[in-house]
Amino acid sequence: MTGDVEQGTSVDVAAPVDRVWEVLVDVERWPEWTDSVSSVRLLDTGPLAVGSRVQVSQPRIPTGEYTVTALEPGSSFTWEQRQPGSRVSAHHACTPLPDGGTRVELAVVMSGALGGVVGRLYRRLTERYLAMEAAGLKLRAESTAR
Repeated sequence: MTGDVEQGTSVDVAAPVDRVWEVLVDVERWPEWTDSVSSVRLLDTGPLAVGSRVQVSQPRIPTGEYTVTALEPGSSFTWEQRQPGSRVSAHHACTPLPDGGTRVELAVVMSGALGGVVGRLYRRLTERYLAMEAAGLKLRAESTAR
């Protein structure tokens, strides 16, 4: 057992994948649609891309700097925060559904000697924040679907 703590959620959104993706990658606007995020600031210019650095502030969690480690345009991205003894990896994915909607999957993995401990301490808060983000993304994408 590695001690990693992995949590995730999914939600079906009644909006096309391109609209959901547009909302999801506009990370600086996340505080407008989820109370789980206080502020997001891109630290690099241009659109979100592999290597982009992003400062994320959340209630009850220390502000962290994440680096995008993977990005499939229109589909998914992963960003990671690394600190001595821990790594937080957050994955965001959009999959088109046959009815024209989108399934969104959100996952967080906390790993490393300290990451597993922190992950267990923050398990309930992380679960609540993932649910808030999924619900907020669904509402924003559906209310602004073209």
